[in-house]
Amino acid sequence: MRPKSEHFQPDGAGVGRVMSLQERLKRDSNRLSRCGRCVRLAGSAERRRPLAKPLPPASWTLNILETWRMSEGFLMEVCVDSVESAINAERGGAGRIELCSSLLEGGITPSVGLLQVVKENVQIPVYVMIRPRGGDFLYTDREVEVMRRDVELMKIHRADGLVLGALTEDGRVDAELCMELLAVCRPLPVTFHRAFDMVHDPLVALETLVSLGFERILTSGCDSSALEGLPLIKRLVEQAKGRIIIMPGGGITERNLQRILEGSGAQEFHCSARSGKDSAMKFRNSSVNMGASLSAPEYSLKVADVAKVRTLNAIAKNTL
Repeated sequence: MRPKSEHFQPDGAGVGRVMSLQERLKRDSNRLSRCGRCVRLAGSAERRRPLAKPLPPASWTLNILETWRMSEGFLMEVCVDSVESAINAERGGAGRIELCSSLLEGGITPSVGLLQVVKENVQIPVYVMIRPRGGDFLYTDREVEVMRRDVELMKIHRADGLVLGALTEDGRVDAELCMELLAVCRPLPVTFHRAFDMVHDPLVALETLVSLGFERILTSGCDSSALEGLPLIKRLVEQAKGRIIIMPGGGITERNLQRILEGSGAQEFHCSARSGKDSAMKFRNSSVNMGASLSAPEYSLKVADVAKVRTLNAIAKNTL
């Protein structure tokens, strides 16, 4: 008689057969999936309870991917507002994506649908912008509630990290609100976005953000571009001393990246690396504009350019 084994299963007619390797792998995969959702209580095969803290969506890949990218000495984050741009960013060698909508407004919260499709098409970490509108960073109670719900939705739909920021009316980091939002964001890592560039005292703001537990600060050095703000970025990197990541961003191109990295001491940088792309529309009504007078042209798109991303990647690699 064949000894009992978990690899020995009866077939449909009750006749024993040995499970194939493929079947065993499928079975083990299903078991691991079930283990991620529940644990079996000792002494009972039937009673189950949910884990107290669900595993973060990025737990299997985020740290591995970012560590691998940083092993090259730098990490490039590309901000995107479309699936095409996200795919191009990854193809060009980006280490992380900041996903948002309406880059013309500096980026606002993207739709859940956009996040879902991007996650289906890229493997690198996706950090999602949480910003309910363009304009300043002083939010009403209702806008804060929108932000809370957006955070919850983005976590459900497998965001790897989040990007947000809020200020008080006198230009300080709104520590109380940020603390509340960070609690909702846990366990995901969070970047404080370029609201930082609107603060009254950036050196004080840095210490506040360190104490709150933000992972990084995205900044142009409180100036019109990272190149113009380079002296302050360098000072922030020195003051941070590794307690928080300082990531230059704002107007970074292949023409100035080397100078910014060498002059700041930063190891991460943020860019859009976009090029214009003509619309595929054949019929065009030039009399109608869907946005305000300062909006983008109706028949011209801006998408991340694979060649530009690769060039920036090569410059960073040679510099750092």
